[in-house]
Amino acid sequence: MRHHTTFRQLEIFEAIARLGSFTRASEELYLTQPTVSMQMKKLTDTVGAPLVEQVGKKVLLTEDGQELAQATREIFAILDRYTMSVAQRRGLEKGKLKLMAITTASYFAPRLLGEFSKLHPGIDVSLRVTNKEQVLASMADNLDDLYLLGTPPEEIDVVATPIMDNPIVVLAAPDHPLSKEKHLSLKRLATEPWIMREAGSGTRKAIERLFQEHGLEIRPRLELGSNEAIKQAILAGLGVSALSSHALVLHQPGQFAVLDAEGFPIQRHWYAVYPAGRKISVVARAFLDFLLGQSGSASPEVKAMRPSASGPRNAPG
Repeated sequence: MRHHTTFRQLEIFEAIARLGSFTRASEELYLTQPTVSMQMKKLTDTVGAPLVEQVGKKVLLTEDGQELAQATREIFAILDRYTMSVAQRRGLEKGKLKLMAITTASYFAPRLLGEFSKLHPGIDVSLRVTNKEQVLASMADNLDDLYLLGTPPEEIDVVATPIMDNPIVVLAAPDHPLSKEKHLSLKRLATEPWIMREAGSGTRKAIERLFQEHGLEIRPRLELGSNEAIKQAILAGLGVSALSSHALVLHQPGQFAVLDAEGFPIQRHWYAVYPAGRKISVVARAFLDFLLGQSGSASPEVKAMRPSASGPRNAPG
Protein backbone atom coordinates (compact mmCIF):
# COMPACT_ATOMS: atom_id res chain seq x y z
CA MET A 1 0.00 0.00 0.00
CA ARG A 2 2.73 2.50 0.87
CA HIS A 3 4.16 2.25 -2.64
CA HIS A 4 0.98 3.47 -4.32
CA THR A 5 -0.80 5.74 -1.87
CA THR A 6 0.09 9.41 -2.26
CA PHE A 7 0.32 12.03 0.46
CA ARG A 8 -2.35 14.05 -1.37
CA GLN A 9 -4.76 11.10 -1.24
CA LEU A 10 -4.25 10.79 2.51
CA GLU A 11 -4.74 14.54 2.90
CA ILE A 12 -8.03 14.34 1.01
CA PHE A 13 -9.15 11.29 2.98
CA GLU A 14 -8.31 12.96 6.32
CA ALA A 15 -10.40 16.01 5.37
CA ILE A 16 -13.37 13.82 4.38
CA ALA A 17 -13.04 11.80 7.59
CA ARG A 18 -12.92 14.95 9.72
CA LEU A 19 -15.61 16.94 7.92
CA GLY A 20 -17.94 14.08 6.98
CA SER A 21 -18.46 15.52 3.52
CA PHE A 22 -16.83 15.33 0.09
CA THR A 23 -18.10 18.85 -0.68
CA ARG A 24 -16.65 20.46 2.44
CA ALA A 25 -13.36 18.60 1.96
CA SER A 26 -13.06 19.88 -1.60
CA GLU A 27 -13.78 23.44 -0.42
CA GLU A 28 -11.20 23.26 2.38
CA LEU A 29 -8.50 21.88 0.05
CA TYR A 30 -9.46 24.11 -2.91
CA LEU A 31 -10.04 21.09 -5.14
CA THR A 32 -12.92 20.23 -7.43
CA GLN A 33 -15.31 17.53 -6.29
CA PRO A 34 -14.47 15.26 -9.26
CA THR A 35 -10.78 15.44 -8.24
CA VAL A 36 -11.64 14.53 -4.66
CA SER A 37 -13.86 11.64 -5.78
CA MET A 38 -11.23 10.34 -8.22
CA GLN A 39 -8.45 10.42 -5.60
CA MET A 40 -10.70 8.69 -3.07
CA LYS A 41 -11.47 5.96 -5.62
CA LYS A 42 -7.75 5.43 -6.25
CA LEU A 43 -7.10 5.23 -2.52
CA THR A 44 -9.95 2.76 -2.04
CA ASP A 45 -8.62 0.60 -4.90
CA THR A 46 -5.16 0.63 -3.33
CA VAL A 47 -6.47 -0.36 0.10
CA GLY A 48 -8.76 -2.97 -1.40
CA ALA A 49 -11.69 -2.21 0.91
CA PRO A 50 -14.40 0.48 1.17
CA LEU A 51 -13.31 3.38 3.37
CA VAL A 52 -16.50 5.43 3.51
CA GLU A 53 -20.22 4.89 3.16
CA GLN A 54 -22.95 7.38 2.37
CA VAL A 55 -25.81 7.57 4.89
CA GLY A 56 -28.23 10.24 3.70
CA LYS A 57 -26.13 13.36 3.22
CA LYS A 58 -23.53 12.25 5.75
CA VAL A 59 -20.33 10.44 4.83
CA LEU A 60 -19.40 7.87 7.50
CA LEU A 61 -16.21 5.85 7.85
CA THR A 62 -16.21 2.08 7.60
CA GLU A 63 -14.18 0.08 10.10
CA ASP A 64 -11.28 0.04 7.62
CA GLY A 65 -11.77 3.76 7.09
CA GLN A 66 -11.58 4.48 10.83
CA GLU A 67 -8.34 2.49 11.06
CA LEU A 68 -6.83 4.38 8.11
CA ALA A 69 -8.01 7.73 9.55
CA GLN A 70 -6.15 7.01 12.78
CA ALA A 71 -3.02 5.95 10.88
CA THR A 72 -3.25 9.09 8.71
CA ARG A 73 -3.46 11.35 11.76
CA GLU A 74 -0.39 9.63 13.21
CA ILE A 75 1.51 10.13 9.93
CA PHE A 76 0.58 13.83 9.83
CA ALA A 77 1.54 14.25 13.49
CA ILE A 78 4.97 12.73 12.81
CA LEU A 79 5.46 15.06 9.84
CA ASP A 80 4.32 18.06 11.91
CA ARG A 81 6.78 17.19 14.67
CA TYR A 82 9.54 16.95 12.08
CA THR A 83 8.56 20.32 10.61
CA MET A 84 8.56 21.85 14.07
CA SER A 85 11.97 20.44 14.95
CA VAL A 86 13.32 22.06 11.78
CA ALA A 87 11.54 25.29 12.75
CA GLN A 88 13.13 25.15 16.18
CA ARG A 89 16.58 24.96 14.62
CA ARG A 90 15.72 27.89 12.38
CA GLY A 91 14.43 30.02 15.25
CA LEU A 92 10.71 30.19 14.34
CA GLU A 93 11.41 31.35 10.82
CA LYS A 94 9.06 28.72 9.46
CA GLY A 95 6.47 26.33 10.82
CA LYS A 96 2.74 25.77 11.34
CA LEU A 97 0.30 26.70 14.08
CA LYS A 98 -3.15 25.11 14.09
CA LEU A 99 -5.64 26.61 16.53
CA MET A 100 -9.24 25.73 17.25
CA ALA A 101 -11.57 27.89 19.34
CA ILE A 102 -15.15 27.93 20.52
CA THR A 103 -17.35 30.47 18.74
CA THR A 104 -17.26 33.09 21.50
CA ALA A 105 -13.45 33.25 21.28
CA SER A 106 -13.85 34.77 17.81
CA TYR A 107 -14.14 38.19 19.53
CA PHE A 108 -10.43 38.19 20.38
CA ALA A 109 -8.64 35.16 18.85
CA PRO A 110 -8.20 36.54 15.28
CA ARG A 111 -6.67 39.78 16.63
CA LEU A 112 -4.17 37.91 18.82
CA LEU A 113 -3.32 35.52 16.00
CA GLY A 114 -2.77 38.48 13.68
CA GLU A 115 -0.40 40.13 16.15
CA PHE A 116 1.53 36.87 16.56
CA SER A 117 1.78 36.52 12.77
CA LYS A 118 3.31 39.98 12.48
CA LEU A 119 6.00 38.94 14.96
CA HIS A 120 6.61 35.65 13.11
CA PRO A 121 5.65 36.17 9.44
CA GLY A 122 7.16 32.82 8.42
CA ILE A 123 4.68 30.86 10.55
CA ASP A 124 1.70 29.43 8.66
CA VAL A 125 -1.26 29.97 11.02
CA SER A 126 -4.78 28.60 10.84
CA LEU A 127 -7.78 29.12 13.11
CA ARG A 128 -10.98 27.09 13.11
CA VAL A 129 -13.91 28.50 15.08
CA THR A 130 -16.72 26.10 15.93
CA ASN A 131 -18.97 24.83 18.73
CA LYS A 132 -17.69 23.19 21.89
CA GLU A 133 -18.74 19.68 20.81
CA GLN A 134 -16.56 19.87 17.70
CA VAL A 135 -13.66 21.32 19.69
CA LEU A 136 -13.80 18.39 22.13
CA ALA A 137 -14.00 15.88 19.28
CA SER A 138 -10.95 17.44 17.61
CA MET A 139 -9.09 17.55 20.93
CA ALA A 140 -9.77 13.87 21.59
CA ASP A 141 -8.15 13.08 18.22
CA ASN A 142 -5.22 15.49 18.68
CA LEU A 143 -5.97 17.36 15.46
CA ASP A 144 -4.76 20.83 16.47
CA ASP A 145 -1.91 22.43 18.43
CA LEU A 146 -3.93 24.48 20.91
CA TYR A 147 -7.60 24.97 21.80
CA LEU A 148 -9.12 28.18 23.17
CA LEU A 149 -11.98 27.51 25.60
CA GLY A 150 -13.93 29.29 28.31
CA THR A 151 -14.08 26.13 30.44
CA PRO A 152 -11.51 23.31 30.28
CA PRO A 153 -13.21 19.95 29.59
CA GLU A 154 -13.59 17.39 32.36
CA GLU A 155 -14.11 14.45 30.01
CA ILE A 156 -10.62 14.68 28.47
CA ASP A 157 -7.34 14.78 30.39
CA VAL A 158 -5.82 18.15 29.46
CA VAL A 159 -3.35 20.82 30.46
CA ALA A 160 -5.15 24.19 30.70
CA THR A 161 -3.43 27.56 31.04
CA PRO A 162 -5.49 30.66 31.91
CA ILE A 163 -4.59 33.30 29.33
CA MET A 164 -7.14 36.09 29.76
CA ASP A 165 -9.88 37.33 32.07
CA ASN A 166 -13.40 36.59 30.84
CA PRO A 167 -15.84 38.63 32.97
CA ILE A 168 -19.54 37.85 32.54
CA VAL A 169 -21.78 40.94 32.70
CA VAL A 170 -25.57 41.44 32.63
CA LEU A 171 -26.77 43.19 29.48
CA ALA A 172 -30.03 44.95 28.64
CA ALA A 173 -31.27 47.34 25.99
CA PRO A 174 -30.12 50.92 26.71
CA ASP A 175 -33.74 52.02 27.35
CA HIS A 176 -34.49 49.08 29.68
CA PRO A 177 -36.16 50.16 32.98
CA LEU A 178 -33.31 48.59 34.98
CA SER A 179 -30.54 50.33 33.06
CA LYS A 180 -30.42 53.33 35.45
CA GLU A 181 -30.79 51.37 38.70
CA LYS A 182 -27.89 50.70 41.07
CA HIS A 183 -27.09 47.59 43.12
CA LEU A 184 -29.77 45.37 41.58
CA SER A 185 -30.44 42.30 43.71
CA LEU A 186 -30.32 38.83 42.20
CA LYS A 187 -33.89 38.32 43.46
CA ARG A 188 -35.04 41.28 41.35
CA LEU A 189 -33.03 40.09 38.34
CA ALA A 190 -34.53 36.60 38.60
CA THR A 191 -37.99 38.05 37.88
CA GLU A 192 -36.86 39.40 34.50
CA PRO A 193 -37.36 37.46 31.24
CA TRP A 194 -33.94 35.94 30.44
CA ILE A 195 -32.39 35.13 27.09
CA MET A 196 -29.89 32.29 27.46
CA ARG A 197 -27.45 30.18 25.51
CA GLU A 198 -28.29 26.49 25.06
CA ALA A 199 -28.09 24.11 28.02
CA GLY A 200 -24.48 22.99 28.53
CA SER A 201 -22.99 26.37 27.64
CA GLY A 202 -20.22 27.33 30.07
CA THR A 203 -21.56 30.87 30.42
CA ARG A 204 -25.06 29.60 31.16
CA LYS A 205 -23.76 27.18 33.79
CA ALA A 206 -21.88 30.01 35.53
CA ILE A 207 -25.00 32.22 35.59
CA GLU A 208 -27.30 29.46 36.87
CA ARG A 209 -24.74 28.50 39.53
CA LEU A 210 -24.68 32.08 40.88
CA PHE A 211 -28.48 32.22 41.20
CA GLN A 212 -28.68 28.72 42.70
CA GLU A 213 -26.14 29.71 45.37
CA HIS A 214 -28.67 32.35 46.48
CA GLY A 215 -31.62 29.93 46.37
CA LEU A 216 -32.96 31.43 43.14
CA GLU A 217 -33.86 30.01 39.75
CA ILE A 218 -34.16 31.74 36.41
CA ARG A 219 -36.33 30.38 33.64
CA PRO A 220 -35.24 31.40 30.14
CA ARG A 221 -37.78 33.11 27.96
CA LEU A 222 -35.62 32.29 24.95
CA GLU A 223 -32.76 29.88 24.28
CA LEU A 224 -30.51 30.90 21.39
CA GLY A 225 -27.46 29.24 19.91
CA SER A 226 -25.14 32.22 19.52
CA ASN A 227 -24.13 35.40 21.33
CA GLU A 228 -24.96 37.45 18.24
CA ALA A 229 -28.56 36.18 18.25
CA ILE A 230 -28.80 36.92 21.99
CA LYS A 231 -27.56 40.49 21.47
CA GLN A 232 -30.17 41.09 18.76
CA ALA A 233 -32.90 39.73 21.05
CA ILE A 234 -31.73 42.06 23.87
CA LEU A 235 -31.89 45.08 21.56
CA ALA A 236 -35.36 43.98 20.44
CA GLY A 237 -36.50 44.28 24.07
CA LEU A 238 -37.14 40.58 24.59
CA GLY A 239 -35.28 40.39 27.89
CA VAL A 240 -31.90 40.52 29.63
CA SER A 241 -28.93 38.22 29.38
CA ALA A 242 -25.40 37.79 30.69
CA LEU A 243 -22.49 37.46 28.28
CA SER A 244 -18.74 37.78 28.23
CA SER A 245 -17.71 41.43 28.16
CA HIS A 246 -15.58 40.44 25.13
CA ALA A 247 -18.86 40.13 23.20
CA LEU A 248 -19.14 43.95 23.29
CA VAL A 249 -15.77 44.62 21.69
CA LEU A 250 -17.16 45.50 18.24
CA HIS A 251 -20.04 47.64 19.54
CA GLN A 252 -20.28 51.36 20.16
CA PRO A 253 -20.30 52.48 23.82
CA GLY A 254 -23.89 52.83 24.98
CA GLN A 255 -25.32 50.38 22.45
CA PHE A 256 -26.03 48.05 25.39
CA ALA A 257 -26.65 48.81 29.05
CA VAL A 258 -24.38 46.88 31.43
CA LEU A 259 -26.51 46.45 34.56
CA ASP A 260 -25.13 47.12 38.03
CA ALA A 261 -26.12 43.76 39.52
CA GLU A 262 -25.27 41.82 42.66
CA GLY A 263 -22.70 39.08 42.03
CA PHE A 264 -21.67 40.47 38.63
CA PRO A 265 -19.36 40.51 36.83
CA ILE A 266 -18.78 36.79 37.28
CA GLN A 267 -15.02 36.39 37.01
CA ARG A 268 -14.05 33.61 34.62
CA HIS A 269 -11.05 32.99 32.36
CA TRP A 270 -10.18 32.02 28.84
CA TYR A 271 -7.89 28.98 28.66
CA ALA A 272 -5.38 27.67 26.17
CA VAL A 273 -5.75 23.90 26.31
CA TYR A 274 -3.96 20.86 24.91
CA PRO A 275 -4.19 17.11 25.68
CA ALA A 276 -2.16 16.00 28.69
CA GLY A 277 0.86 13.89 27.83
CA ARG A 278 1.34 15.61 24.48
CA LYS A 279 4.54 17.58 23.94
CA ILE A 280 3.43 20.74 22.21
CA SER A 281 5.40 22.09 19.27
CA VAL A 282 7.92 24.90 19.56
CA VAL A 283 5.55 27.15 17.59
CA ALA A 284 2.60 26.36 19.87
CA ARG A 285 4.83 27.02 22.89
CA ALA A 286 5.86 30.37 21.41
CA PHE A 287 2.20 31.31 20.85
CA LEU A 288 1.29 30.27 24.40
CA ASP A 289 4.13 32.42 25.76
CA PHE A 290 2.88 35.27 23.54
CA LEU A 291 -0.64 34.93 25.00
CA LEU A 292 0.69 34.98 28.55
CA GLY A 293 2.74 38.05 27.72
CA GLN A 294 -0.34 39.79 26.31
CA SER A 295 -2.30 39.14 29.51
CA GLY A 296 0.60 40.21 31.68
CA SER A 297 0.59 36.76 33.24
CA ALA A 298 3.55 34.59 33.95
CA SER A 299 1.37 31.68 35.02
CA PRO A 300 2.67 28.22 34.25
CA GLU A 301 0.36 25.48 33.05
CA VAL A 302 -1.67 25.37 36.22
CA LYS A 303 -4.62 23.14 35.69
CA ALA A 304 -4.60 19.55 34.54
CA MET A 305 -8.22 18.38 34.41
CA ARG A 306 -8.97 14.86 35.46
CA PRO A 307 -10.36 12.46 32.85
CA SER A 308 -13.76 10.91 33.40
CA ALA A 309 -14.09 7.36 34.65
CA SER A 310 -14.30 6.13 31.10
CA GLY A 311 -11.03 7.88 30.16
CA PRO A 312 -10.52 10.40 27.36
CA ARG A 313 -13.41 10.68 25.00
CA ASN A 314 -12.90 9.39 21.48
CA ALA A 315 -14.10 11.57 18.70
CA PRO A 316 -16.83 10.27 16.45
CA GLY A 317 -15.54 8.80 13.22
